Amino acid sequence: MLSNRTKNINSVFWAYFLNSQEPKYKGNTPFSSGHCSFSPMTIKVLFVCIHNSARSQMAEELLRKVCDSGITVESAGIEPGVLNPLAIEVLLEDGIDIRGKQTKDVFDLYTAGRMYSHVITVCDEASAERCPIFAGVTQRLHWSFQDPSQFEGTWEEKIEHTRRVRDAIKRKVSEFCGEVCNVPT
Repeated sequence: MLSNRTKNINSVFWAYFLNSQEPKYKGNTPFSSGHCSFSPMTIKVLFVCIHNSARSQMAEELLRKVCDSGITVESAGIEPGVLNPLAIEVLLEDGIDIRGKQTKDVFDLYTAGRMYSHVITVCDEASAERCPIFAGVTQRLHWSFQDPSQFEGTWEEKIEHTRRVRDAIKRKVSEFCGEVCNVPT
């Protein structure tokens, strides 16, 4: 079931969409000749998950690390929570420190008028319907990953599951960089 806030975001999107002008890009894809049709200065990516506590944070930081070519990248959640210590730990293993970061609310980014060339939802399939449609984007993608906050077992078992999620996110980020920014993977 969709929350009232998600319904509101989707209503605002459809109002915007139905009243919008010509699309920014013609054709089936924003890519041309296998190269990025965006300059690195115009690639703005938003990763969205439920709490902005693990998956979207990992995706944001891994994209920043893997595709370091002037891309602007942020992450946000539908119902922002607190950073997941499992995500903090597995990113530290990759040399990325997010201990001082705060979670963000996707609705705050929307009402601030932020626009993105790509919005990528990283919710699991069961939660995907709660991920909002963000207005004004040219590409919407969905990458389904398990939610580390749902893992059970010992700390080591949870860490191992979270490493698998991090590694899956890293693979998708590498593919994305190869396609969008022509960065070798």
